[in-house]
Formats: sequence, C-alpha cells, structure tokens
Amino acid sequence: MTTVLTAPDYSAIKQRQQATWASGDYAIVGTTLQLVGERLCDAIDLRAGERVLDVAAGNGNATLAAARQFAQVTSTDYVGALLERGKERAAAERLSVAFQQADAEALPFADGSFDVALSTFGVMFTPNQEQAAAEMSRVVRSGGRIGLANWTPEGFIGQLFKIIGKHVAPPPGVKSPALWGTEARLRELFPKHQVNATKRIFNFRYRSPEHFLEIFRTYYGPTHRAFAALEKPGQQALQSDILDLLERMNRGGNDSLIVPSDYLEAVIVRT
Repeated sequence: MTTVLTAPDYSAIKQRQQATWASGDYAIVGTTLQLVGERLCDAIDLRAGERVLDVAAGNGNATLAAARQFAQVTSTDYVGALLERGKERAAAERLSVAFQQADAEALPFADGSFDVALSTFGVMFTPNQEQAAAEMSRVVRSGGRIGLANWTPEGFIGQLFKIIGKHVAPPPGVKSPALWGTEARLRELFPKHQVNATKRIFNFRYRSPEHFLEIFRTYYGPTHRAFAALEKPGQQALQSDILDLLERMNRGGNDSLIVPSDYLEAVIVRT
C-alpha cells in the first residue's frame, strides 16, 4: 500500500488560530512580558532611527521597547484588537508608531524594507513555519537583523503546551511552535544567515497557582479555547494537570507563585 500524505490546510488552521488569539484578552498576559521586549532590543544592539518591523506583535511589547529607543517602528499582527491595545499603550507614552494589520506569512512590505525585524512569542505560532521565516528574511535588508524570543520545548510554557495538547489535540501535520525555541530549528528556518542564540529565563509572577490558572484560563487564547472545547470532566482534568505543573515548578513558596520559564533569545544576521 502507498500512504499519501496530505498537506495541512494552512488557511483553515490560520483562521482557527486567529480566532483563538482573538478570544480572551491576550493583552492582560502580554503586558507582564514587557521585559522580554526590552532585552531583545538590547540584544540586537538597536540604533536610533532604524526601521523596525514587529511581527505578530500582540499588544506591542517589542514595539514599545524599540520606539522608546527612537526607532521607526511598524507594529503588525493579524488580530486587530491586539493592535488597538498596542496603539493605546503607544499613545499613553507619546510614542510614534505605525500600526498595520498583517499576516506574518504574507507581510505586505517590499523586499529589504526594514533594518530590523522582531518577534516576541509571536511568529513562533504561525502554522507554516518556513513561510513565516522566509517572509521575515525577505523584508529585512542584507546585513540587517532578525530578533526573536521563543519559548523552548522543555521550559515551563513548552510543558504547558504539551499538557494542553494532551487534552485538546493540535491540528494534524503542524509542527510544534516550541521548535522555534531550539537553535537547531532556527538554523533550518534561516539556513543562509548567521544565528546567535542564548537561553534566557522569564519569571512568571502571580499570587498563587490558582491565580495564574484564573488569568490564563480567562485571558490567554490557547488556554481559554482549550477549556471551552472540553466538557466539565475534561476541564477538571486539564485544570488538575496545570496546577500540578505550577506547584512542581513554583519557587515562590507557599505565599506566592514564581515560575521560571526558559526561552531562546536569538539574533539572526541576514546575509
């Protein structure tokens, strides 16, 4: 017998993903990750006046970090509501930023339009990883830089994704987003460029495991949709597994929650 492999329907998968990230309110979680955007702009040695594209920007952590350094920033995401949150934040700080709704796999910009492209925990969720990487490379000039922050497979968020995937199966044929958090995968995605990767840690700080679960279940799209897809017994099982993970990784003691989560900070120089 001959097995015929059917390519994933990326368009349909993307529509479902867009609905997932539009659910809840990612900005509630996103603002807690601002430190990562600041670190990334420092890692790529950002210069004032450089043209910067933030891809899958969410509510604009890397966008704001770059704009604070006087870069010319264009912030993009395929969820319009998240861009509106980014606009509110930029306006509050009187920062000049251009916002544009855009698909990371089909960026509406000419070749070499930017000196720098950034993405913090954003582009890693695209279903067609090769296409997204190719688009980021295309819009950056030769000698420019691509800065990425991606959760690792073995870190806390990588383990959280595995738990969610155990209870709600991911789309067949789509590679794990956490692969972007490995240097080997980045070298596959950006084969002709110089890749420099450093393991970093972000600490999630919440009042308790239950507080973390409440926030992520209510506001974080993947967790919000996973609970919504399950009947009550399945919800209880997912909740139990997440709380077990939190309690196992908590270094904050009995009175708070501090969970370290590994991520890969990468600076890719376009040849």
